[in-house]
Amino acid sequence: MNLLVMYPKCSTCQKAQKFLETKGVKFEVRHIKEENPTAQELKAWHAKSGLELKKFFNTSGLLYKELQLKDKLPGMTQEEMYELLATDGMLVKRPILVTEDKVLVGFREKEWEEV
Repeated sequence: MNLLVMYPKCSTCQKAQKFLETKGVKFEVRHIKEENPTAQELKAWHAKSGLELKKFFNTSGLLYKELQLKDKLPGMTQEEMYELLATDGMLVKRPILVTEDKVLVGFREKEWEEV
């Protein structure tokens, strides 16, 4: 079963959800604020995504800016980044689509179409 990790009030997340529904894709929804991804989940998703770990951060979020992460991330280890992301769902870029063999972060229709 596919997993869509999202924040319901986020318009991009809503678009992604609608996109999957119109394509007839079966998925389970997980509210990122209520059920934050764990460091272990993030590690597994990161490995499947093929992306740099910093792509998992919601760089436009208030919390990211408050914590001045733009300056702090370069000096952090991957373990520290996983732990930090696991502290608050609002730090994590969304939506995240977790399929059996791929993880997509952020909604880009063309990329999602291919998967």
